[in-house]
Amino acid sequence: MKHRVVGRRLDRTTEHRTAMFKNMVTSLFRHERIVTTTPKAKELKRFADKVITQAKRGTPHARRLAHRDVRDVEVLNKLFDTLAERFKARPGGYTRIVRVGRRAGDNAEMSVIELVDRAPAAAPEAEEKGEKKATKAPKAEKAPKAEKAPKAEKKPAKKAAKAE
Repeated sequence: MKHRVVGRRLDRTTEHRTAMFKNMVTSLFRHERIVTTTPKAKELKRFADKVITQAKRGTPHARRLAHRDVRDVEVLNKLFDTLAERFKARPGGYTRIVRVGRRAGDNAEMSVIELVDRAPAAAPEAEEKGEKKATKAPKAEKAPKAEKAPKAEKKPAKKAAKAE
């Protein structure tokens, strides 16, 4: 019976599972959006929300606790400086799970897990792409192709005489 048992095992040992979630939460904070299977995304949501709540406290002790899970110093600094400020007014629910279909190889249900208030840097990228298209000069007329040299006529290969 699973009374009062929280979480999924995901067919992994405890050490493997915790290491996987630490790696996934680091990737989530670095890229602010990752694609994974739906059960992993649901478990990662719980894990990531706890780490963001620690980061919102902003104390040195909270930084030490978060450093247990986010081992990359660059991502840890982003978490405490950028993400904590972004989610300061939000009481919880920092991540969103969007189902995106099934994986081709094994038909596993895939999801995108992303931070709710994504970085505004994503919008300028789209604008830049649009600007590139808008500023693109019309194609210059192509030079006429050079005439092809006449091909040498191929003669049929001689058949080998049969040995009798």
